[in-house]
Amino acid sequence: MKRLGITGGIGSGKSTVSRLLRQSGIPVYDSDSEAKRLMHTLLRQPIEQLFGSQAYEDENLNRKYIASQVFCNPELLNRLNAIVHPAVGEDFERWAEEQSDEVPFVALESAILFESGFDSRVDVTLLVDAPIEERIRRTVLRDGSSPDEVRARIAHQNTELAQTKADYVIHNHTESALAEQVNSLYINLKQLWK
Repeated sequence: MKRLGITGGIGSGKSTVSRLLRQSGIPVYDSDSEAKRLMHTLLRQPIEQLFGSQAYEDENLNRKYIASQVFCNPELLNRLNAIVHPAVGEDFERWAEEQSDEVPFVALESAILFESGFDSRVDVTLLVDAPIEERIRRTVLRDGSSPDEVRARIAHQNTELAQTKADYVIHNHTESALAEQVNSLYINLKQLWK
């Protein structure tokens, strides 16, 4: 089963690309939502060992607490990633094997495709890119964050790595142009992987 990795910074349109691929019949693994699921189940014990009992609040992951702990502590962030990334990677492998042989390929959506090493689990990579002001506007509308909060989040993302390593780039300026580019990529990969 051939695999496409999808990445891009916050507000770039990764989820829209994934939705368009799903509409074409391509199964897409959303690593962010699957990581959250795993952190609530399989990974709860190692996360509590790392962060203590405050890591969970009313049976839910205390995301604010964990974010506050790792924000200025790269070593702690690396230790958390060492718990989460391998588990997500293994879960993706299991998921990919379960998909129908009838589909031309599957996709993995991850904001940190290269940083996490997930790019080694796919055959080709796609960067979804958009102008920074458009990314800020979209994220403010979607999350209710302030523009300054979004800029701070963008500043912590390493999109330069993806720009130098991605096999394909889609420029997401408008949804109609995006749909055309996704359709073109779909046709391209389908022919490539016959």
